[in-house]
Amino acid sequence: MDTPAVSLAELLAGSRPAISGQSHVSIQAYADEITRGGLPGLRAVPARFRSTAWDGYLSEVFDRDLPELGRVVRRPDTLRNWLRSYAAATGSIASYTDILDNACPNESDKPTKATTLAWREALGKMWLLDPLSAWDDPLHHLGRLVSASKHHLADPALPAHLLGVTADTLLSSPVPDSPKTPRLGTLFGALFESLVTLSIRAYATIIGVRASHLRTRNGDREIDLMLTRADGRSVAIEVKSSADINARDVRHLVWLRGRMGEDLLDAIVINTGPAAYRRGDGIGVIPASLIGV
Repeated sequence: MDTPAVSLAELLAGSRPAISGQSHVSIQAYADEITRGGLPGLRAVPARFRSTAWDGYLSEVFDRDLPELGRVVRRPDTLRNWLRSYAAATGSIASYTDILDNACPNESDKPTKATTLAWREALGKMWLLDPLSAWDDPLHHLGRLVSASKHHLADPALPAHLLGVTADTLLSSPVPDSPKTPRLGTLFGALFESLVTLSIRAYATIIGVRASHLRTRNGDREIDLMLTRADGRSVAIEVKSSADINARDVRHLVWLRGRMGEDLLDAIVINTGPAAYRRGDGIGVIPASLIGV
């Protein structure tokens, strides 16, 4: 990976610093990083053994860890299907009812809502589920916003495993079909967003700012990440898996800047491209490998 060339802390300082740097990380390398994961016990496992290693890890979760939390799993296959459905909803705000319906299509004997809420609570305590909360517009620039969290697992390698993709197949895999949670693009795009979100949230914790996502109630505007200081001022981040960024890719950032003015400290796109720079409209474009604390 590259040495970070752009400081998130500087962006949050509000000085709108110059942005530059060159990335040498390929799309394939990002795919490998997604499927390799960050869990110390699994990261070093060779690619050909990763699926077996993740299966073993999940078996430990279902057979030992959940019972230790008082959650005995009587239907492990159903829980695995539910977790797979949750993985397919990565980066979305799909309802838990829809996630369950997608996990158990055409089944009359579905788990109850109480059961799935218990799964969610227990898996959250174990940091397998790591949803991103909604931005609450502390300075009241916008109208009504969605309050639902965006679905993420704690490591992008976990949804990759649950959905049966490897680094070699990830780039061409479509988003899992779900009529109740329509999505565009490839699964790589969803899991790249998850990888970036994981990194940015870690940096946000170090810097001492809150990370969230923004979506308007009618769904016509959304921002993948909002980093908000204690005074309510924010940096807005969009995540795009493409190497080239055009006006359409930044339209929500431009809209938000028009609504927030100086309270939007900066606006950037994190992508897979070769260079970090500022566009003519002032929006920063930064390869994922070049962003750091």
